[in-house]
Amino acid sequence: MAKRTKQDILKMVKENDVKFIRLWFTDVLGQVKSFAITDKELEGALDNGMGFDGSSITGYQAIEESDMIAMPDPDTFAILPWRPSEKAVARMICDVLNPDKTPYEGDPRYVLKRALERAKKMGYDHYYVGPELEFFYFKADSATEVLDKGGYFDLTTLDVASDLRRETVLALEKMGVDVEYSHHEVAPSQHEVDMRFKDALEMADSVITYKVVVKEIASKFGVYATFMPKPIFGENGSGMHTHQSLFSGKKNVFYDAKSEDFLSDTAHSYIAGLLKHAKEICSIFAQTTNSYKRLVPGYEAPVYIAWSRRNRSALIRVPLYYPGKEMATRCEFRACDPACNPYLTFAAMLHAGLDGIEKGYKVPKPMDQNLYHLSDDERKKKGIETLPDSLGQAITVSENSELVKKVLGDHIFPRFISLKKKEWDDYRIRVPQFELEKYLPVL
Repeated sequence: MAKRTKQDILKMVKENDVKFIRLWFTDVLGQVKSFAITDKELEGALDNGMGFDGSSITGYQAIEESDMIAMPDPDTFAILPWRPSEKAVARMICDVLNPDKTPYEGDPRYVLKRALERAKKMGYDHYYVGPELEFFYFKADSATEVLDKGGYFDLTTLDVASDLRRETVLALEKMGVDVEYSHHEVAPSQHEVDMRFKDALEMADSVITYKVVVKEIASKFGVYATFMPKPIFGENGSGMHTHQSLFSGKKNVFYDAKSEDFLSDTAHSYIAGLLKHAKEICSIFAQTTNSYKRLVPGYEAPVYIAWSRRNRSALIRVPLYYPGKEMATRCEFRACDPACNPYLTFAAMLHAGLDGIEKGYKVPKPMDQNLYHLSDDERKKKGIETLPDSLGQAITVSENSELVKKVLGDHIFPRFISLKKKEWDDYRIRVPQFELEKYLPVL
């Protein structure tokens, strides 16, 4: 796709009667931040960026060094379809820069750009990712009252959210996000809209767009959409299974026709890297205390650090190969959840896989049996470890990880660890309703 120029943007603004342009970026935790400029300010913004106070953004600068610049990326220009067409509103995703116009090390988008540059130096032009984000619709943001009692792939009338999904897909396509399919998920009122795979940076931009669109369309219909990983006790949580592959030019380097499983040595080493470093990067792809309510056996969320050619109970699944579909050869990392920051998560997985390739990690044997049916002793004998079972445990592992320091960089790493420690402490000292009901009457 040809890169858009400043003149392209100015022309689109004029032709579509765009009056306001929202500039988007994310904080360290992945929350979308935004401020609006008018069309009259746009040309200056495209040339020089727009200044803002970075000290008020989670994980950014201290107050004495707070001046930052939001530099809009012309390739991310899109008109917001849920806003009026007269005096329309568009958005552009920004790179965050220092006052001297150098990349800001605290910008999550820059973290992913650094990871992609490492891949490029190793000969990989494309890191393709295809995340599958699940979410719930509730009647309001104050409780988990569901809209339907549907299950996996259910059709109306059980699935009353078909119109919601329809409007969401149409809005995404208008914003340049390609959608493959949408459907009801396993839990009541749980849904999924799958985007077609893209290069990682464009896909990370699409993920934050997706989350905003899902919420905006839900609000338009008077309901609430949430990407909370585990909002309902006893039901499946929401994941973000992420398919990924590396390409050199137009060649999928994960494919090898002569290999028994059609996976190249590069793919095996990449998978080995993901397995080896999964515990270390867990606090990035599962970054909330609630994430670990989802990462428990029995609800389709993979907690066992193993890989398989088909088995969905393993952390990494390799989808079945079909003749003539060499370009689709990939691995699927199944532990991420949609509350993560996609820029940091894609960067973490890529660095882990590249470490595996660079250092020649050997992949263990695939586990094709249902890992949930094995006893703890059986898993131990097979050398199958588990992911951390709490944010506190995960952040301790991350804090001691050289890989995570490399992924996040000197600026974000200590801030991320500090933020997550505080979140864990805030959670740890609370007295939940469960403890009151269990202990208060008997102790």
